Amino acid sequence: MVRNAAPPSRAARVRARAIPMHSSPTHVAPVRACAGLLASGGGTADRCIRFWNTLTSTPLNCVDTGSQVCNLMWSKNVNEVVSTHGYSLNQIIVWRYPSMTKVATLTGHTYRVLYLAMSPDGQTIVTGAGDETLRFWNAFPGPKNKDGSRLGTSLLFPSGADIR
Repeated sequence: MVRNAAPPSRAARVRARAIPMHSSPTHVAPVRACAGLLASGGGTADRCIRFWNTLTSTPLNCVDTGSQVCNLMWSKNVNEVVSTHGYSLNQIIVWRYPSMTKVATLTGHTYRVLYLAMSPDGQTIVTGAGDETLRFWNAFPGPKNKDGSRLGTSLLFPSGADIR
């Protein structure tokens, strides 16, 4: 007598989907992806932001930031990425991509900058640190109109000073 195998259980199906397509032993800190490009940040020992081609799994660039990378976030409006840092500098850096030149270095937190979020208009970021403070920054320019001009100041803090 021939028996049909039972269909895989739900747990087996979930485990099969959980197998990573790619993994990197280089570092296991923050990871952010954008259209075939992946940015990952290293911990205290690595201190690097690495860029990867997600289609070929090949490394594209590596930038030593000088301190622990805690968060990465792409700008919604321009080719820039923001990183937050812990030991030993506790700062926020806005980088121009792909040159990875520093646009701005934002200081004020006294402990690791552990949290990063962006306003819906993509101009303002908020950071939170181990010093129990939240700081709001007008970090990025606004989105463009159809004619290419910028829409104006941040919707969250319209009178706030920009970092540029």
